[in-house]
Amino acid sequence: MDKFIIRGGKPLKGRVKVEGSKNAALPIIIGSLLIEKGETVIRNVPPLRDISTVIDVISHLGASVTYDEQACVMTVDARGVNKNTAPYELMRQMRASFLVLGPILSRLGEARVSLPGGCVLGSRPVDFHIKAFEAMGAKISEKGGYVIARAKPLKGGSIYFDRPSHTGTENVLFGAVFAKEKTVIANAACDPEIVDVANFLNKAGAKIHGAGTPTIVVHPVKRLKNVDYTVAGDRLVAGTFMFAAAVTGGNVRLTGIDPDELTMVNHKLMEMGCSITTTKNGLTIRGNKKLKPVSVTTFPYPGFPTDLQACLMGAACTAAGTSYIRETVFIDRFSHTMELRRLGADITVSSGEAIVHGVKELQGAEVMASDIRAGAGIVVACLAARGKSEVLRVYHVDRGYYRLEEKLSSLGADIVRVND
Repeated sequence: MDKFIIRGGKPLKGRVKVEGSKNAALPIIIGSLLIEKGETVIRNVPPLRDISTVIDVISHLGASVTYDEQACVMTVDARGVNKNTAPYELMRQMRASFLVLGPILSRLGEARVSLPGGCVLGSRPVDFHIKAFEAMGAKISEKGGYVIARAKPLKGGSIYFDRPSHTGTENVLFGAVFAKEKTVIANAACDPEIVDVANFLNKAGAKIHGAGTPTIVVHPVKRLKNVDYTVAGDRLVAGTFMFAAAVTGGNVRLTGIDPDELTMVNHKLMEMGCSITTTKNGLTIRGNKKLKPVSVTTFPYPGFPTDLQACLMGAACTAAGTSYIRETVFIDRFSHTMELRRLGADITVSSGEAIVHGVKELQGAEVMASDIRAGAGIVVACLAARGKSEVLRVYHVDRGYYRLEEKLSSLGADIVRVND
């Protein structure tokens, strides 16, 4: 099992290109199952563990997939899709795999999909998905850990989410593309990844309006055509590098991203004393010698992303004062606080809120990642810690970051991957 060895205290300097967004690539790959003729080409697909998992899932369903990891280019030929069952041994590895429900149901009229696995972040139910498909005319039952849905075709309708659901919105989009009537999604997720998925489907011939706003309207079409599409850059990877630059007092140029997708992150980092300049496809961040404390509440986009809460906390650990962090998306998303305390952080957690008293410096220690984003936040803190740190269970980090240690090393960090 691999681990990172980090000797902290080195400012990050240089330039790095951000890879394609994992959270957009996964649903786009799954959405390609809706295209029944020809090969779909998807570019800027990051070579991550979760990408390998989704390839296994759609290949099992009958799709033919080729993937050039060096070029980050994937082709999907979904003409052979003929299986309606997504088994547990594949689905348990990743929650996003539940998105196959929409395309299978749309194409075959029946889907048998195992309840998903993935990171443990408190309650992340699929109730939103099930209620939405029932509202669109599907008959749904559950048996032996599988959701069984039948509808031929889905009829469309009015869908409402009690709170914005990223994967719920995407799954409804997949189901609505071929529905009999118009579908309206109220309180839809507004994340940039939703926009990327809608842009992909629209390029293939779908008629989706309002993506990126709380109300999305889908007018049905009879079929989609194969396309060549490029996935947008990963704003969460970019944010991780930004906090790493901030906590080390570095100067880093990031390319391959839309800085407008990081507006809230930019504001909070500037509150902490960083300088940020943006261009059309990137930004430059300059950290301060000593960061200022900050107050943050995580919230669905365009609010501060929960997926960067751990990175912000890692940076706040050495700020000159007390920071307040309130988690409203996944209230159990504070697993990293115990590991940060091992580095010498002064953090108190109660009822979805964390109080972080900045310390003079962190000290290297043996710590471990509990999920993708917690692992990233711990790495950020270790980059600032004095002495040697060992980060265990980095396979979690590998699910969301491609060769993170190599990119950090190229910026001057003293970080290596070793086999434990």
